[in-house]
Amino acid sequence: MKNIIIAALLFTCCGKIFGQNIKGRIINSENSEAIEDARIENLTSGAVAFSDENGNFFLENEDLPVELEISYLGFQNRSRTVSSYTEELVIYLDPFRDNLSEVMIRSTIIPNELQKVPASVGVLSKNDLQRTDATALMDNFNYVPGMYVNQGALNTNKINIRGIGARSQYSTNRIQAYFDGIPMTTAEGELTLDDIDQESLERVEIIKGPTSSIYGAGLGGSINLYSASPDARGTTGNVNYQLSSFNTSKKVVSASHSSENTSLFANYSHLKSDGYRENGEYDRKSALVNAKLVTSENNSLSFLANFTKLKAFIPSSLNEDDFLNDPETAAYTWGASQGYESYDRGLLGLAYNHQFSENFSNTTSIYTNFRNGYEPRPFDILKEERLSAGARTKFNLDTNIGDMASQFSFGAEYYNEWYEIGTFENLYEEFPDQGSVRGARLSNNEQVRDYANFFGQLSVELAENWNAEAGVNVNTTGYTLTDLYAEDEVDQSGDYRFNTIFSPRIGTTYEVAPGKNVYASISHGFSTPTVAETLTPDGQINTDLEPETGINYEIGFKGNWINNRLYTEVALYSIQIENLLVAQRVGQDQYVGVNAGKTDHNGIEFLAQYNVELGAGITGKPYINAAFNFFEFDEFINEEEDFSGNELPGVPKSTVNLGFDLSTDWGLTFYSNYRAVGEIPLNDANSEYAENYQLVNLKAAYSLNVSDYFEINFNAGINNVLDEHYAASVLTNAVGFGGSAPRYYYPGNPRNYFGGVGVSYNF
Repeated sequence: MKNIIIAALLFTCCGKIFGQNIKGRIINSENSEAIEDARIENLTSGAVAFSDENGNFFLENEDLPVELEISYLGFQNRSRTVSSYTEELVIYLDPFRDNLSEVMIRSTIIPNELQKVPASVGVLSKNDLQRTDATALMDNFNYVPGMYVNQGALNTNKINIRGIGARSQYSTNRIQAYFDGIPMTTAEGELTLDDIDQESLERVEIIKGPTSSIYGAGLGGSINLYSASPDARGTTGNVNYQLSSFNTSKKVVSASHSSENTSLFANYSHLKSDGYRENGEYDRKSALVNAKLVTSENNSLSFLANFTKLKAFIPSSLNEDDFLNDPETAAYTWGASQGYESYDRGLLGLAYNHQFSENFSNTTSIYTNFRNGYEPRPFDILKEERLSAGARTKFNLDTNIGDMASQFSFGAEYYNEWYEIGTFENLYEEFPDQGSVRGARLSNNEQVRDYANFFGQLSVELAENWNAEAGVNVNTTGYTLTDLYAEDEVDQSGDYRFNTIFSPRIGTTYEVAPGKNVYASISHGFSTPTVAETLTPDGQINTDLEPETGINYEIGFKGNWINNRLYTEVALYSIQIENLLVAQRVGQDQYVGVNAGKTDHNGIEFLAQYNVELGAGITGKPYINAAFNFFEFDEFINEEEDFSGNELPGVPKSTVNLGFDLSTDWGLTFYSNYRAVGEIPLNDANSEYAENYQLVNLKAAYSLNVSDYFEINFNAGINNVLDEHYAASVLTNAVGFGGSAPRYYYPGNPRNYFGGVGVSYNF
């Protein structure tokens, strides 16, 4: 009996000892990949462990409960209380959002630290996106050097990166964009981002310059949006309400849940505004759901759904006299017809990540998106439907080439899009004061577009401080056009396929000193013409039209100074574009594309950001970024006029952002920004210019922790503090019809105010 009791006691003690062993796995929250060499410290006993190549760690014989602190360079520290041993812990670390020197870039196929990427990449963190009043996502892009957004209205925006895209008339083209890996750019290259709600985003990464070796048709660059995810473990609900000038209001409701293996984020917003100008009313409802599930140690699944319902009236552009003397008015014909655009838009995507081994992984996603639009315009009424679907798969392999550590990524993407467009007479002149009235059908076309990308990229560590990478993309693009309108004598039906395009890229980085890197790269890019640009005035397809192509030569520096408090970047680049596509206007809404020449895009970009402790619990972040642009036509003869040597229209000669962000441990945050924009040529002849302008914007926010579970947030601010009169957007090469003056200008908003309150509860 005595021996039995002793054995039982020994068994109980051993069971208790072994039961207090703590084991777990450290995971990157952004890509579900294991983190090696993360530091796990027991704050109670001082014991320390490090994760292995699979992210696993083990702490022996720890008395419960314990408080763990997990840390890893480039990631935010996380604390975790372990009160009982049940199963293996899975702990997620979030990458730093504000310290650029430690940001991991995901949009380059092979993830890498920003400093070690041989390209110019702009990053907007979640905190960066909170500098503005949250009504216009696109305004945040102006904080990225080399990027400029023409903002005609909340629904009339166009982006150019290093001058590419500036010649677009009313929308963004020649730039690729992805939302969690789902294409936002249509199959023919048009892009709309102004209806994305910034509260739905975690981060934005912008690769500047040709990115065709990664994403196919992206001559100007690529914009990668990453959806928001829960900030902490548990369940949280948020409600925010904001009021602004011009009878603008925004309501946001969001909820999130996060546990060991799952995370869920949902957001709904409703933005309404009367607008500064006549015929400028805006009403947008949008919703997003983002979910992630770790199904096993080596597998994860993510889901994204985003829906938008919009109705936005269009005041359009003004001539110089109205711009200077009556900027609140709408263009006469747009006001008389009460022109507007409305659409329902949505996208759905499902991604699966599988880790075959510690060195080999795959991410595959499938997606679909749709858009149903209706747009009454003075010259006609447009009705369109778009439905597209696609898939993208990418493999990543860590290996060695000889004694050199290497990473290899390869994959493919296929995208198919069905598009039907029809136009109708607008009878608004026959029905005065009633707005647009739909009349007889004028056209009806059906288009089926598709493209396929095959890509590969290799990164090699040539030496301890020297890396090189090379990549290539093979693209094939085509479309079928079917003319369904039989009332006229023109048949636009036909098939068109562009030649297969190879887009290579090569780059290298060299660490000249700890935390200081120089880089150089050469990359190729292209953009295909839109269907409208391929049509001749008599409605036939111009089979001689070629895609625009360009080569980007770039050198730069990225480095830390003053104990990593100061981060700086400098980039010098030269982009030579051939087969320049020019939209020749042959009617109020009819443009014909021609290959008319070459352009040179030479520029210098600079960025500096400093983090400083101003006192106990007070942190300041002054920053400055600037771009100096030397864009001109190399060879350009259009309709027998020689514009060679002239400046490229639609792009400011320079942009400068100077700001200061202040944050405190007791919840007060302050943002200030000064933006200077140089003069902008308005036409190819450089006979007209939009004047330079300066803007000052201010915002303050305060978070009050009522309890451990309940928080109240307040914010208020002023935009355009100096009440500057300026052109927020311009229409290049505007033409006046019927003897009227050309309408080049979209006036910016005068001084305006905003304020809001929000509540957050952590269940």
